[in-house]
Amino acid sequence: MSRISPHEHLHSGEVSRRGLLKTAGGLTAAVALGSTALAATATTADAAPATFTHPGMLHNAGDINRAKVRVAAGTDPWLSGWNKLVANSHSQSTWTPNPQATVYRGSGTPENYGILYNDIAAAYQNALRWVVGGTSANADCAVRILNAWANTLTSVQGNADRFLAAGIYGWEFCQAAELMRGYAGFDLAKFQQMMVNVFYPLNNQFLTQHNGACITNYWANWDLCNMASVMAIGILTDNAAKYDQAVNYFKTGAGNGSIQHAVPFLYSNVEGYDLGQWQESGRDQGHTVMGMGQMGAVCEMAWNQGDDLYSYDGRRFMKGAQYVAKYNLGLDVPYTTYTWGSGTNCSQQSQTVIGSGSRGQVRPVWAMLHFHYNRRLFLDDKYISQMYYDLVAPEGGGGDYGSTSGGYDQLGFGTLMYAK
Repeated sequence: MSRISPHEHLHSGEVSRRGLLKTAGGLTAAVALGSTALAATATTADAAPATFTHPGMLHNAGDINRAKVRVAAGTDPWLSGWNKLVANSHSQSTWTPNPQATVYRGSGTPENYGILYNDIAAAYQNALRWVVGGTSANADCAVRILNAWANTLTSVQGNADRFLAAGIYGWEFCQAAELMRGYAGFDLAKFQQMMVNVFYPLNNQFLTQHNGACITNYWANWDLCNMASVMAIGILTDNAAKYDQAVNYFKTGAGNGSIQHAVPFLYSNVEGYDLGQWQESGRDQGHTVMGMGQMGAVCEMAWNQGDDLYSYDGRRFMKGAQYVAKYNLGLDVPYTTYTWGSGTNCSQQSQTVIGSGSRGQVRPVWAMLHFHYNRRLFLDDKYISQMYYDLVAPEGGGGDYGSTSGGYDQLGFGTLMYAK
């Protein structure tokens, strides 16, 4: 598949998403709105859709149909993405769920959260094999996993890391359930009840109280995964208030997951491209790239419900993703000292240089971003594109990128589901 050159542009009429002109930085808005208008729209909250779209989280009906048709025709890159999926042990219909009444994540507890993220990967991958390949054995397996956990899990516990578990595994779990919505034997109501009663209270508690810490204490990913879970639960349960809570936090939230905190510094025309420093860039690159997947999930789910957060605030997220990609390709990027308040008393800390730890780490987060900015919007995403084509493609998922939790912080398989 050819990439789009820097000189190719999309005619504004080719994008039709609810709120594109309302979100500062949409293709037309970027041209038509002056700085005053951009500032005004930056704090405007969109209402949830009157009727939620299903499937409408990471994958819409068009995504699914395209993958189904292309795989059946044996066309690349979809076929290569499909082959990555079917080769993964989690996607086998023989997977046996191991539901736990209580999931623990955090030191000092009998940690068993690995059981949960492996079962979630299996539920999602089997669901993908069903919607794309049509194999009922995979559908039945996905439903077995979802029902088993919905009828068993009552609590997520641990130290502060319990909020990471509730966030990451909350939004990921919902993806499999959304794909299996309406399938015979899936107890959607029971699953919704688990998400609302077990996951959402922790998501909400973190976003509103931040575990009693200074508002800037926790890294962007902590906010982002909980925002993603709240949004996914809102969509899964057709709950406008929860969906709006996530969208509004993305735009104006006080913590580091909101867009202006997650991308605190902007740099214009750096070797021809606008860049945005990511909040965790001074920490390490593993967590920084993780942020691309967490914020990407929020933006993709919102897009499929008609809200263009991808382009919000002058495409601030794209600038951040270009920055992260450029540095992880081994190239230099500007860096501004990042200072924040930590702990419960907001003790000041600073990072004066970019963090080189885990630089170049491969995570399956780039396909979603490349195929949105480059193939949906026909924008030049030079560094995102290079990260995808040169380091990731074809993209796998949970189980392909290590056996520890970092390999399961994103669901992946973007080549199969997003290639255009």
